[in-house]
Amino acid sequence: MMRFWNQGSDRSQVTRAGSEDELSMIPTWSVVLAILVFGAVQYLFHGVLPHHKHELLPMRLLMGYSWGTAFASYVLLVGYVSRDVRRRRMPAGLWMLIVVVLPGGIGAVVYFLLRQPMLMPCPHCSTEIISSIHFCPQCQFQLAPVCGRCFRGVQITDVYCTQCGHDLAEDHAPARLRVYSD
Repeated sequence: MMRFWNQGSDRSQVTRAGSEDELSMIPTWSVVLAILVFGAVQYLFHGVLPHHKHELLPMRLLMGYSWGTAFASYVLLVGYVSRDVRRRRMPAGLWMLIVVVLPGGIGAVVYFLLRQPMLMPCPHCSTEIISSIHFCPQCQFQLAPVCGRCFRGVQITDVYCTQCGHDLAEDHAPARLRVYSD
């Protein structure tokens, strides 16, 4: 029984690891600046702007927190883009200018639509390749499991091809691409 609970926690740790990896892309300067921006907006709404009518206080609180959260989120987004641009080997100055200058988050939307795919080195020849391909175009190193009959991608846990029904055990895939040993 205890083993069952431990397996579930392992799965949740794997799921959390992916999201923690993306959250670690936000630089510290961006987090600090977002906190300062949120505080500045709160000061603006509650300290600078006059509030003579006390019946409008709930609306003032709502607007202050909403605008503060929106501006702080935008600062965090700019920080994420600044790191992601370098990771994808794109021109950082150009994309930061686009994200900051275009109003209302339009620059960030344009960035997420036009950004380059992630590149990874081939484990065999170190050629930079897109992570979604199955074979290295330089050395034909098999990076992901494929069906031996129709050559479509399959999951590492599949026993049969989902497209043509081929028995994947007959393909003699490398041991690193199999979950179950023969």
